[in-house]
Amino acid sequence: MAVSDAAPPSNTIAGWREWVSLPGLGVPWVKAKLDTGARSSAIHAFDIHEFDRDGEAWVRYSIHPWQRSGVDAVDCESRVVAQRHVRSSSGHTQERYVVNLDVSLVGRVVSAEVTLSRRDEMGFRMLVGREALRGSFLVDSGRSYLGGRPERAVRRQNRGR
Repeated sequence: MAVSDAAPPSNTIAGWREWVSLPGLGVPWVKAKLDTGARSSAIHAFDIHEFDRDGEAWVRYSIHPWQRSGVDAVDCESRVVAQRHVRSSSGHTQERYVVNLDVSLVGRVVSAEVTLSRRDEMGFRMLVGREALRGSFLVDSGRSYLGGRPERAVRRQNRGR
């Protein structure tokens, strides 16, 4: 077996949970779980309504960026990339809309296919799956928040709501 002279890909190390932002939606902070066991990424979304824009399918939806809170909803619109049957961690299959979102994670912005789902009962409002992480990130399961945290007032606001 020959050893390759090619340089390995440059990967950024991220923790198992990170604060991310969604610049295209104007969301500066969402606490996300990085889950290499999940293929796709997901975000907590509600009031999802499909509509037509210039012959293409779009969705209008709202997200709650704060954990365990229903305040400060952000209204969003995205072009539908697909509709997929996704099996949740509890084993239930559900058809979900898939949209492309830019995700800023540990100082890098990646484009990710994200499913829209109700994550009220989940510990994190966003899950970043391995498709979004592939080729750009290595996840250190023993560390958290390697990309930094919002200032203390923002973290307290998130915790207190």
